Amino acid sequence: MGVVVVAAGSGTRLGADRPKAFVELAGVTILEHALRGVLASRPGEVVVVVPQAFVDEARSIVACLDLADARAEVVPGGAERSESVSAGLAVLSDHVDRVLVHDAARCLTPVGVFERVLAALAAGAVGAVPGVAVIDTVKVIDAGGLIVDTPLRESLRAVQTPQGFVRGILTAAHAAGAAATDDAALVEALGHDVLVVEGDHRALKVTTPDDLARAERLLTDRWSALP
Repeated sequence: MGVVVVAAGSGTRLGADRPKAFVELAGVTILEHALRGVLASRPGEVVVVVPQAFVDEARSIVACLDLADARAEVVPGGAERSESVSAGLAVLSDHVDRVLVHDAARCLTPVGVFERVLAALAAGAVGAVPGVAVIDTVKVIDAGGLIVDTPLRESLRAVQTPQGFVRGILTAAHAAGAAATDDAALVEALGHDVLVVEGDHRALKVTTPDDLARAERLLTDRWSALP
């Protein structure tokens, strides 16, 4: 199993002067937190995709981690998320047939989420993504702001990462060149079924200063729970 860790996003909404994966969270970069979670799932290979200017810094971070038997590479990403994922897929070994794509910004994702996605793939799913129930009522609006539909909350899920796929299907989905905000949408566009497994609210995406503060609180709660 291989994991592509996407860490090529900017830190604009976080108010940072560097890509958010290289912003510190409780004294450690967001990227390092994310990679610790990834390595706990015992991947065979890990590819970290970062902005070109941060390749060396990312390699230094990876070099300080306990990789066990995992092969790790750092490669530069593209201007769009899909380009970054494609860059990561391209350097995985030929024998890797199952791939997880994980956003480094979801740096506190518990290992149990990785395990549920992997279990779904092992059971025969061609794609599996974690998701959590939507609490708020969601409205669909038109261009003028008028409500045109109110979907039932019971059928809605807010999806997270890691998202797992059969490698050949994910590669074909990216090669098709469609636009989407996540990999599952690209695979869906090819007509494949994607299973949703249980996610975790701790797998929040760090995007804004408020997200960073919430992540710090989660870490504090985790440390205070230790004996």
